[in-house]
Amino acid sequence: MSEIITVFGATGNQGGSVVDAILNDPALSSRFMIRAVTRDAFKPAAKELAAKDGVEVVTADLSSPTSVHDAISGAHTVFLVTDFWQQASLPAEVQQGKNVTDACKAAGVQHLIFSSLIDVKEASKGSLAHVYHFDGKAEIERYIRDSGVPATFILAGVFATEMRRLINWQGDKYVLALPVDEDAQIPLIDIRQDMGLFVKAAIKNRSSVLAQKIYASAAYYTPQQIVDDFSVVIEKPAVFMKISEQVFKSFIEEEKAQELYETVMLFQKDVGYYAGADLSESLKLLGDEKPTEWKDYAAKNLEQWL
Repeated sequence: MSEIITVFGATGNQGGSVVDAILNDPALSSRFMIRAVTRDAFKPAAKELAAKDGVEVVTADLSSPTSVHDAISGAHTVFLVTDFWQQASLPAEVQQGKNVTDACKAAGVQHLIFSSLIDVKEASKGSLAHVYHFDGKAEIERYIRDSGVPATFILAGVFATEMRRLINWQGDKYVLALPVDEDAQIPLIDIRQDMGLFVKAAIKNRSSVLAQKIYASAAYYTPQQIVDDFSVVIEKPAVFMKISEQVFKSFIEEEKAQELYETVMLFQKDVGYYAGADLSESLKLLGDEKPTEWKDYAAKNLEQWL
């Protein structure tokens, strides 16, 4: 009889990547039946999932302990991703993470894989105190660790899709404008394609990655590397431009400006998006499979900029 893996956010980027990775892996697809969790089982993406062999689509609200319990009941493994921006509330996101953790403990789940991030306030010694979408996940991670539920924590890098918003045509060239130095370190991931690779690696290496952090990024890139690669791919000029805090914030909705500015500050070396972590051990877990390099992502998605 197949074991159950419950995948939250199954119709989103991260959960969808996990579902695809399991279905496309002969060993894991024969081992697991996927319980794909969504808030709306009637939307097209959910119906498409439900039509696939080995997938059961269920509805659950992360804010409801009862529905979370039902989604997890009988599961061997759980993948959890929470969405701060759904309610833009750190306490609400943390409570959702606690609800899932408590349900995992009650159900005897053998492996909880959580999409986490660093504690920015702690890593920056309080200088960056408003990056709530990181700090909430760090608080959930602490709660999971304290709960005793066997767990692994996967920290996704900057979504390569963000470059579509950040790299823009201005006059006679493409410009990447950020309030950071040209040697800032930006870890990138093709989230829809590659998050599943890292989760799959966590499942296959469970015994060695319990209680460990896995850094899910292809590499660290400087802004200059990003525009140089982009220029080669698109065959047009592209430059990096350092801008002021005020100019950067002027392009963002007021209620998000400070949080996103402080998030970008994590690219600087004094704190670091991953607090200075080396990516090599995480990448070794993938074996022969490799995450998508930035230049390859840009080449596959050039229509976004044309």
